[in-house]
Amino acid sequence: MGDKGKWATHPSERLRVRPGFAIEGFDHRSSPGWKGDEGDAVDEMKRRGQDLYDLQEKLFAEAKTAGGTRSVLLVLQGMDTAGKGGIVGHVVGMVNPYGTQVRAFGCPTEEERKHHYLWRIENSLPLPGRIGVFDRSHYEQVLVVRVENLEPPEEWGQHYDEINAFEEKVAASGTAIVKCALMVSPEEQLRRLKDRLDDPSKYWKYNPQDIDKRAAWDQYMEAYQDVFDRCSTDIAPWYAIPADHKWFARLAIAELLTSTLEGLAPQWPPADFDVAEEQTRIGALKG
Repeated sequence: MGDKGKWATHPSERLRVRPGFAIEGFDHRSSPGWKGDEGDAVDEMKRRGQDLYDLQEKLFAEAKTAGGTRSVLLVLQGMDTAGKGGIVGHVVGMVNPYGTQVRAFGCPTEEERKHHYLWRIENSLPLPGRIGVFDRSHYEQVLVVRVENLEPPEEWGQHYDEINAFEEKVAASGTAIVKCALMVSPEEQLRRLKDRLDDPSKYWKYNPQDIDKRAAWDQYMEAYQDVFDRCSTDIAPWYAIPADHKWFARLAIAELLTSTLEGLAPQWPPADFDVAEEQTRIGALKG
């Protein structure tokens, strides 16, 4: 489960979506399981960030020189302004970029529409030794597609089982899947949208379509509830992350990612050369 630090209950237990979980009544401003404050979270992020960096380096080295086949996939879902980009920058940004792959999924391209919706997902899975990040994902097929009526129910209704089977195959290939839903409240989302319009440096983040999606908030929450009910599995569970406090969301996901890597326990690969001989050769060189 990893180093608990100031976690009274580790987020892998406290934030995991289990049968009976309900979005209705969810406390978006809470910090479940964390017994410190925001200042403690800053210190913990630094400490666990170093652990995350070291573990990712080992995983990358294992794949590069020892034939390792394992990887980690972080799936991020959430309404607009929930903080997915912040997770990429502040959490995944703590590791060596050479060992990461980040893919943001927007509307399918013309080429992608010619294929099954999982085609572009499969082509974006992390290579061995990498931490892959999906900013939005295959779950758009049962979220946006469902809410915006892009497919009839008899079509999108089949995708839940397809997704579960796909994730089972991905996990069996050696990829550990960490699925995090950033749960922002409508009140906090409105504040963040207004903030983007008040700051010229954030205009690029604003999309008028965000207002249209906000109008369908209840339908999206119904869709997310079905995602949790039908696709939080033992192999690839969902974690519901309260996201009104960015510091907590980043802390929780950093801990989930770090503890997942600790579970993989990557090791530094042994030298494939004679160390003593190379030390002798180096010693004979003149600086």
